[in-house]
Amino acid sequence: MYANKYGKTIKLFLMDSDPDGRIVCELSNWTGKAYRIPRGKVKDCSDREDLRSTAVYLLFGKPETSTDKAKVYIGEAENAYSRLVTHVSEKEFWNEAVVFISKDENLNKAHIKYLESRLFEIANTASRYDIENSNTPTKSSISESDQAEMEEFIEYIKILINTMGFKVFESIIKQEPFSDNDDEKLYIKAARGANAEGKRTSDGFVVFRNSEIAADTVKHYSERGLDKLRNELIENKIIVKSDDKLVFQSDYLFNSPSAAAKVIMGRSANGLLEWKDFFGKALGDIEKQEISTANKQIQPKG
Repeated sequence: MYANKYGKTIKLFLMDSDPDGRIVCELSNWTGKAYRIPRGKVKDCSDREDLRSTAVYLLFGKPETSTDKAKVYIGEAENAYSRLVTHVSEKEFWNEAVVFISKDENLNKAHIKYLESRLFEIANTASRYDIENSNTPTKSSISESDQAEMEEFIEYIKILINTMGFKVFESIIKQEPFSDNDDEKLYIKAARGANAEGKRTSDGFVVFRNSEIAADTVKHYSERGLDKLRNELIENKIIVKSDDKLVFQSDYLFNSPSAAAKVIMGRSANGLLEWKDFFGKALGDIEKQEISTANKQIQPKG
């Protein structure tokens, strides 16, 4: 949950007049400040005095294959620029860094050690990224009032990092209990053992752990190239064999409902038709109804 429910203004400054270059990101009414720095631009930051202060930072690397997770390293430094320079020569996996500093220089060593440890914990729980830290960061002991301030700092970090497109601290399913009659759940129960549950999310479609996929695929499935993702999921043990069934061992985020349906059913499939709610209504019809309801709500009365 973010720091509060009210709207926020985020200010982005393109330091190089290039959206792919260095970016300074600031949030209204917050003393923190974020730098997004491509690896190749670290050398251009030597004149930034505020980057020579205490900071907590994240290094991001892209996934190697379609089923791999992206990579992240979470660290702290008393001189952020010097630490990034070191990482350029010593760590190969990353291509972008995001650095968080305090504009009022109010972060001390204990603060950034606390932030590093907590961010590591949150990223580890979210399990969106493969964490490249070789050791678990040690959490410093700080006062109760300082902890409260750092936890608020973390909430703002989560807003900015998510806005930048790095959902490292966000679980693929929002942390909320799912009951058996949860009306957001969708289902596929089809031929050859396909029996799955899932849910729409803001960035794709999540298939839930213990969902079962078809034991085999239809003719021409491989000829159409539909087997590539299915085979990668099995090879990477995201889908495993259990009691003669092929089962998801963890929640898995697909790019679309159709991509999920094709893997589960072992054939070409339209996710808008195949995923259905408890009452048998197809996902496509559910979305049409949602749009129709929203349109009725904004129509002027008269």
